[in-house]
Amino acid sequence: MPASARQRCHPVLAGLVTLATAAVVSLAAPGSAAAADTWTETGSDHARALDESQGLTSVEVPANSPNRYTGIGTIPLAVSSRGWNHVGDPDASYNGYYIEPYQQDSGNSKMYRVQAPDGTWSEYVHALSPGEALNNSWDAISPDGQWMLSGEWGTMNRLLVFPTPGVNPATSPSANLPQVSRVNLDHAVRDVQGCDFSGPTTLLCSSDDPDGSLFGLTKPLLQIDLSAPPNGSGDVTGHVTALRQLPLRSSCSGTFEVEGIDYDRRTGILRVIVMSPGFCVLTDSKTYKFSRG
Repeated sequence: MPASARQRCHPVLAGLVTLATAAVVSLAAPGSAAAADTWTETGSDHARALDESQGLTSVEVPANSPNRYTGIGTIPLAVSSRGWNHVGDPDASYNGYYIEPYQQDSGNSKMYRVQAPDGTWSEYVHALSPGEALNNSWDAISPDGQWMLSGEWGTMNRLLVFPTPGVNPATSPSANLPQVSRVNLDHAVRDVQGCDFSGPTTLLCSSDDPDGSLFGLTKPLLQIDLSAPPNGSGDVTGHVTALRQLPLRSSCSGTFEVEGIDYDRRTGILRVIVMSPGFCVLTDSKTYKFSRG
């Protein structure tokens, strides 16, 4: 199905409103990026199908805030009734702004729903740039808070850069949220479902790639090392490394769906949602935990 129409929901959810090798595959010029990290699985939690099936993020402000999740069951009726019927993988800035990415079945825009530290919500709509896909799978806020990355479904050689809605003073709910630059990737990625910054110039991304031809493994955890911190004045490049296949374990056989990702800088814990095939989406879907080393 074309990227502009595809909805990232597990088939069973529509009715409800092999751990592989850890080989590192790097496909870019030698010496062009920092050394790739190794991530070891340390545990897992059950991922609920209705409200923990699309994305997740850790929240630093206010202090002691719980982790937040998205799923078909977390979309407010007032939002879905206006056509924003899919929510992707969210992120939160270090100073407490929480941002959810939304898409609709058709049209020429995507939306980012922002909750400020005082609890108030606002919506920022982005009119698609020429050639931009309609889907809106994830957002990732830069460590300085000023820039937000987002990606497109399918096989892509770029990530999109926006001023962070609600944080960057150049943004307003009453004005179009513009794309200001790009991250040009040195190797194609496919079906990226989430990214999160683990440092000023390092992204960790979860890919739902079912094919395996890009890196020699399906459903990979990716690391993208940027040539410079993202900004609104010019493009940067990104060196892509496939670190490992994400866990694919279930009582049911069939197609797994890799979803959102979160890195918590306070604990060093990386978490990735993997939804199980068929009926097992309800019973043994997991949020897997990883640590470096």
